[in-house]
Amino acid sequence: MGRRGRGRRRGHRQRRRVTDVPDLTKEPGPEPGQDRVPPEAIVAIPVRHWGRWAGALVVCALLAWLAWSFVNSDIRWDVVGEYLTYDRIVEGAANTLWITVLSMLIGLVLGVLLAVMRLSDNPVLSNVAWGYIWFFRGTPVLVQLVLWYNLSIVFDTMNFGFYKDETNDIITPFVAALLGLGLNEAAYMAEIARAGILSVDHGQTEAAQALGMNKAKTTRRIVLPQAMRVIIPPTGNEFINMLKTSSLVSVVQFEDLFWAADIVGSRGNLVMELFVVATVWYLMLTTVFSIGQYYLERHYAKGSDRALPPTPLQRMRAHLTSFRTKSQVGGTTV
Repeated sequence: MGRRGRGRRRGHRQRRRVTDVPDLTKEPGPEPGQDRVPPEAIVAIPVRHWGRWAGALVVCALLAWLAWSFVNSDIRWDVVGEYLTYDRIVEGAANTLWITVLSMLIGLVLGVLLAVMRLSDNPVLSNVAWGYIWFFRGTPVLVQLVLWYNLSIVFDTMNFGFYKDETNDIITPFVAALLGLGLNEAAYMAEIARAGILSVDHGQTEAAQALGMNKAKTTRRIVLPQAMRVIIPPTGNEFINMLKTSSLVSVVQFEDLFWAADIVGSRGNLVMELFVVATVWYLMLTTVFSIGQYYLERHYAKGSDRALPPTPLQRMRAHLTSFRTKSQVGGTTV
């Protein structure tokens, strides 16, 4: 009885000790008779990166010096503004855009065909595609343009069976420019398309074949749509590069933007002014297509990214909202 009574008293003391332990998970309340005081707002003070500011000042100073040098040079800027909408310059810009689009279409269609041939199990098709890519990637596009333009030196006439004519009548400056740019671009597009096709998981092809699809239908309906996500970005870069490379067609007497600026400038002794005009036109065209390429890439990223990247307008709004929020903290810009 004595031991049992002592055990009961000891257990009662232990239980009382456990119940007396304070609950640390709860926030301590205010003392009786006192009001709760809210915590002070934390004002974040960013670290000053003086090296960044110094680098930015140096870059801005160099840009200002470069702009001041051109503004105060002997270039007649009023003439530049006048010739921006000159008829021959506008026509040359339209011809540049036209030859670029057609050459890119030839390069894209032929490039996809060459990529499929390169991946074929047929050794003849694979080796022919490899030889085409090897030749056109291994020679400069300027040399190819001159070769096409002077093809009449080797062949006086061209006989296709259903059509026969003199080579000079067939290989006009436009045709020479189209063949030189388009066939050269096909070699690069073939490698881009091949990389896109190889990026698709092989299990997709096996699943399509298990459903009864043949190889052509699998490539057209399963592989190529998924490969577009990889093909589109470098294709956009190739198009912009083609837009600038098209200035080489002036060598074969095709009246593109560069050829028009060179002719008009040399006749009026306004060489630098017309080259500045051509530069402005090239910048405008590449800017427009760069914006189009951005939205096209954003469209094909829907199936791979959880959240689409913000557009330039959305980024601008986000920066303005962030700036306003920081300005309201403490009444000063942080």
